[in-house]
Amino acid sequence: MTTKLEHGVFVVERTGARFPVQYNPTELTLQKNLSIAEIGIPGLDSPVLQFSRGQSETLTMDLFFDTTAAGTGAGAQAVTSLTDLFYQLVRIDKEKHAPPVCWFMWGGSGFPGSNYTMPWDSQNRTNGFKCIVESIRQRFTFFSSDGVPLRAILTVTLKEYRTLDEQIDQIDFRSADRSSAHVVQEGETLSRVADEAYDRAAVWREIAEANGIDEPWAIEPGEILEIPRRKAGVR
Repeated sequence: MTTKLEHGVFVVERTGARFPVQYNPTELTLQKNLSIAEIGIPGLDSPVLQFSRGQSETLTMDLFFDTTAAGTGAGAQAVTSLTDLFYQLVRIDKEKHAPPVCWFMWGGSGFPGSNYTMPWDSQNRTNGFKCIVESIRQRFTFFSSDGVPLRAILTVTLKEYRTLDEQIDQIDFRSADRSSAHVVQEGETLSRVADEAYDRAAVWREIAEANGIDEPWAIEPGEILEIPRRKAGVR
């Protein structure tokens, strides 16, 4: 039994417009970076590194297009009849005043919100890659006898798109500026709990005071501790 090969496709989220690729890319390149600030302190051997923010993950691929099957002589079909369609993905949407948000996925007949199950996503590789097309670069590699381009490679760079709510839900922030609770595990000490909660083991006394603990070693597995909110400016 021969399984039909599903072709990659771009789907515009708002309209459902589809842009199928002619041939699937042979490889995909994913890249995720962080913005790290270097804080220079006189007398130190190297700067102190401070996390600033994450950056959007990017997906880069080469897409191959070929119209030589229709002939290579005079009057041959230009490959731009296929490739020019993809430039709609980097043009401003008249209603949204921004490039369209789209999905890249392997074939199928739908997109999020329909009954289509996508094979992968930017986080766990099980759904599509939700994105904005950041750039398209076209390279012609073969021409007809009268100079019409017949083969082309599109180098496409996609930048992941996630709303603020999606990012907050996914990260599940646990901040030291909010009170929380902690279940004591076997072998834990207050200093270890403080290190986990505040990234500062030395402030274990704040947890002890909030829970009325006089003897810092007298905590038992299964005991629930209140982790108090840290006061601004307190170190």
